[in-house]
Amino acid sequence: MTELTHFNAAGEAHMVDVGDKAATRRRAVAEGLIRMEPQTLALIRAGGHKKGDVLGVARLAGIMGAKRTADLVPLCHPLALTRVEIDLEPQVPDSALYCRAVVETEGRTGVEMEALCAVQVCLLTVYDMCKAVDRGMTIDAVRLVEKAGGKSGHWRRG
Repeated sequence: MTELTHFNAAGEAHMVDVGDKAATRRRAVAEGLIRMEPQTLALIRAGGHKKGDVLGVARLAGIMGAKRTADLVPLCHPLALTRVEIDLEPQVPDSALYCRAVVETEGRTGVEMEALCAVQVCLLTVYDMCKAVDRGMTIDAVRLVEKAGGKSGHWRRG
């Protein structure tokens, strides 16, 4: 295991200097889901929620979450993202909504945090829009699935 990079020699938190790193194409994929009552998922799928298009709003929120990651996670570098794709898929037998985020950039640091943030914000938005009918929803299994680019190369969850 390598050492933690967000601490200096004195053990103080700092932003990593990426100025000497080569700009490469970076890509990260993250996923997660929100579990809910079957009636809540049916309401979302039917598009009958009184607050509007839950899936459409959540998708936009996920994109915004990826774009604003550096504002939320203190040591993240602000990045010019070249792609954010949010896929939402109802999983009826499990009474869940699955979210997958793909984030890309051409830069000096990876986009794993942006992909993870996109998933979290997307699922939090579903919760926010549906909490009036289902306060017991649970956000679960948010994780990095794959990353590519940079010095460490390609990684995929086994």
